[in-house]
Amino acid sequence: MVTRRLLLSALLSVAACVQPADSVVINAKIYTVNPKQPWVEALAVRDGKIVAVGSARDIAAYRTPATRVIDAQGRLVLPGFTDCHIHFMEGSLGLLHVDLNGAATVAEIQKRVNEYATAHPREPWILGMGWTYPTFAPSGMPDKKYLDAVVPGRPVYLEAYDGHTSWANSKALAAAGITRATTDPANGKIVRDAQGEATGALLEAAGDLVSSVAPKPTRDERLAALRKGLHEANRFGLVRVHSAGGDFEWLDLYDELRRAGDLTVRQYIAYFLDPPELTPAAIEKIEQARHTYTGDWISAGAVKTMLDGVVEAHTAAMLGPYSDDDNLTGKLFWDPAKYKAAVAELDRRGFQIFTHAIGDRAVRLALDAYEAARDQNHTQDARPRVEHIETITAADIPRFGSLGVIASFQPLHAYPDDDTLKIWARNAGPDRASRAWVWHSIAASGGRLAFGSDWPVVTLNPWPGVQTALTRQTDEGVPPGGWLPQERLSLEAAIHGYTLGAAIAGRREKTEGSLEPGKLADLIVLSQNLFDIDPHQIGRTEVVLTMVGGKVVYPH
Repeated sequence: MVTRRLLLSALLSVAACVQPADSVVINAKIYTVNPKQPWVEALAVRDGKIVAVGSARDIAAYRTPATRVIDAQGRLVLPGFTDCHIHFMEGSLGLLHVDLNGAATVAEIQKRVNEYATAHPREPWILGMGWTYPTFAPSGMPDKKYLDAVVPGRPVYLEAYDGHTSWANSKALAAAGITRATTDPANGKIVRDAQGEATGALLEAAGDLVSSVAPKPTRDERLAALRKGLHEANRFGLVRVHSAGGDFEWLDLYDELRRAGDLTVRQYIAYFLDPPELTPAAIEKIEQARHTYTGDWISAGAVKTMLDGVVEAHTAAMLGPYSDDDNLTGKLFWDPAKYKAAVAELDRRGFQIFTHAIGDRAVRLALDAYEAARDQNHTQDARPRVEHIETITAADIPRFGSLGVIASFQPLHAYPDDDTLKIWARNAGPDRASRAWVWHSIAASGGRLAFGSDWPVVTLNPWPGVQTALTRQTDEGVPPGGWLPQERLSLEAAIHGYTLGAAIAGRREKTEGSLEPGKLADLIVLSQNLFDIDPHQIGRTEVVLTMVGGKVVYPH
């Protein structure tokens, strides 16, 4: 009896010291991503933050009749996912246009375009995205005639899945004033036939000639698209995104959503710095945004730029010729000296830098520039990032770790389908293809990984990306054993890339990325336990619940 009284007294004493939780998650298998306490079965939330994690008994002290109880029913709970490379406005607007993802034939593309045009007779232009290069094998380039055949009376403008090549019909080319006499823009190319006529394929910046004359969405249309995009992101378990372009110009719209209580995905938004140089006007814009947007929900202070294009279109910058064309090595979008100067100045001012670099030459230049900036400015823990890193020399792999550079990958880009194995690998050649998307090698040499999607390039859904990181195979198990299987990752490493690794990449690991006391209550409950299933089933994962800042935002 005395023992019971002492135990009861102790419990009451503990309870008296504990402030009640707004909500608790119980009956769960919680993988915290905290190496000191990786697994717990319950947690408590108050004022948007986690206040305790532990056993059911530990968390019971935080419950009152007013506490919301979320019974996970034995399901897996993870920290909410971050997408470290996204174009959120563009992806959200794309939800309202023609979706060509998965269209493997010209006939299927024509069908979708025709159906959309028929369903939207008053839209002056037909816009869309998602076609892939193998659809137009062997050249990989589309032709305007296929679009003219189904929509001859209105301009049609469709971006490739990677956003680096565009496809226009005759009406769209005419609207842009593209003729035989039109010169190629800087960092772009108008693909032409033997007679000098534009075929409808537009590489890199040449697409801007057409997109610049297409109708622009209204403010209300953008807000509606963003609300739809936010819902989709929460549905897939995303709680934060790092914008890599296309969102900085619309910071006020994100802030309007925040003030209305409708912003349910945290935003880290980078300014997109166009070549050829960093100007005082650009610096002023970036500085102003950094000082205006500093909170957990919207923050600025990052700068994104691009050094090259993509392998499929031969625009990624390589150290040597492309395997399928000895005359091509790609092209740097920046003069190396001006790029290094821009990086040094941005680093001096404390901005985090994201550099798109796909070819081995571009990756090397990015690393060289970061190293030079560090040495010049004596900066510590700046965490500059290289985005994509599709191929790299062996000598540059350990430089990520030694320089403290974040390797920002999009795992689904390495999905070994026909585009990757028949177009990408052919163009890159066997040697460069042997170092394709070297996740494991960079991590093993001390580099930090951060994962994302590049939406709308690929789906916003991160779960196929997690599956690809583990298998490096298609859903059908091709190729047997995996493509470059030595670069596969463990499930723990893949989850880390979307959670704590992502938080480190965004300089927020003290408040986000793992489920531990003091951090933001951003978490997800999953339909299946990823640790108990065949990795080839991970892509089918569904999110049962998404919580952001202690508030359940999906379902709602």
